[in-house]
Amino acid sequence: MSTRALAADYVIVGAGSAGAALAARLSEDPAVEVLLLEAGGPDRALELHVPAAFSKLFRGPYDWGYDTVPQPALEDRTIFWPRGKTLGGSSSLNAMMWVRGFAADYDGWAETAGERWSWESLVPYFLRVERTEDPADPTQGTAGPQSVERQRDPRPHTAAFLRAAAEAGHPVTAANLPAGQGFTETRVSQHRGARASTADAYLRPAARRKNLRVVTGAFVRRVTFETVLGAAPRATGVYVEIDRITRHALARREVILAGGAINTPQLLMLSGIGPTAHLAERGIPVLVDASEVGENLQDHLVAGLAPAARGGTLYGAEKPAQLAAYLTQRRGMLTSNVAEAYGFVRTGVDADIPAELPDIEIIFAAAPYVGEGLVPLPAEGITVGAILLRPRSRGTIRLASSDPHDKAVIDPRYLSDPDGVDAATMLAGLAACEELVATDALRAVTTGGWVQPEGGEGMTPAERAEMSLRRYSHTLYHPVGTARMGTDEASVVDPELRVRGVTGLRVADASVMPTLIRGHTNAPAIVIGEVAADLLRAAASAV
Repeated sequence: MSTRALAADYVIVGAGSAGAALAARLSEDPAVEVLLLEAGGPDRALELHVPAAFSKLFRGPYDWGYDTVPQPALEDRTIFWPRGKTLGGSSSLNAMMWVRGFAADYDGWAETAGERWSWESLVPYFLRVERTEDPADPTQGTAGPQSVERQRDPRPHTAAFLRAAAEAGHPVTAANLPAGQGFTETRVSQHRGARASTADAYLRPAARRKNLRVVTGAFVRRVTFETVLGAAPRATGVYVEIDRITRHALARREVILAGGAINTPQLLMLSGIGPTAHLAERGIPVLVDASEVGENLQDHLVAGLAPAARGGTLYGAEKPAQLAAYLTQRRGMLTSNVAEAYGFVRTGVDADIPAELPDIEIIFAAAPYVGEGLVPLPAEGITVGAILLRPRSRGTIRLASSDPHDKAVIDPRYLSDPDGVDAATMLAGLAACEELVATDALRAVTTGGWVQPEGGEGMTPAERAEMSLRRYSHTLYHPVGTARMGTDEASVVDPELRVRGVTGLRVADASVMPTLIRGHTNAPAIVIGEVAADLLRAAASAV
């Protein structure tokens, strides 16, 4: 190891949704030194800032480019899992949907991890985070760093979709209501037509601070610890590769992992914190036997129907005129986040879900979102898809080897619950999508043909649903839970995000979420970063 060292009061690993917010907030105190380590490079590429271009980033240098193991319930397909590898993390790569979920989701966290994580306790943090254009509810912030705006130029089919929802008997409401949420046009994490990642919202305003050091191209290998007889091991820093040199970044106070639901459990296990048998198989000395590290993996599965459309979709978004409109006015198709509307429904399949809460989110894209976003748009079309909001299935993150550069083994175990509730709920959700496609509002803008499933016009609705689920479904990019927080001793982190069994080490990212919210994970991940900042400040003042 190189003897050259970096040092700060706090060393944060990962500059994504939570990590960027955490670093910016901690550095507000000029007496505190913060070192933020990001494995990816700076967020300079144009595609990172042009909203409709996000799928162009898939499999590229700004994407970790993960894949799952084959999924038996999905025709043994591997599923592509993009994750942001740049400043802003996945907030620089996502579809910019600002969907906070329901108050009941956070109250569910509180049942597991204490009152600090209830909706009532977290509302002040949402108010602190958000700068909402035309807020519709007192819980929506208006003065925070994160811009949440209306779309500038939604496609006309988006309005048709919302008319279809009303025609089908669904309520059309404002976005991000704590309860009673219906169908709505998507609010987006954008500012004046450009993406607003956490790099934009938090890191750029903080860049002038001399006490915040952001290092890109910094690949963290593992956490280092000091062990003293009779005391729990204490995190002292991390080994990090920078310019092909491994250095020891020292933390005078604490190390905080903010790498997300894949990288954080991988780093914990590489550091000797994880299931003993698995670590032994990989030749890693066990520091703490933590059986739930890498367990409890949950993700939102989506299956979409893509009817052919008569025009007016995003099919022509790459034409020179659209690029000119974007570059000169921040207008036109390239301002689209693609998934321009959504809504919530209850199928009733899962009897364990309270009657007032949904089990399916229906998502609308003003384009045929096919091939996991890895292929060009094949034709004029739209997508109406079903998202499983509260999967019973649970998966795992495991180490492929003791080499930090080997990608983790991702097995979400989609639709693996023994009673088949997840699959039945998805099929019921796709039946609700079919009902929307069959409304007069959507029939007026579609042709009767199908982009996906191919040959769909010759199938029954049930056949289309089954094929869409098994052959075409994919992630909605919301992995959580692999370092879950809780009040119980089996949880990976406690309610103050401290890793159990050691001191001086916390986790602040989506991996701590005990359950998936009925929404999208970017907003609550940022809130977790904000809460972590307060927890660290309180801990420092108590010393």
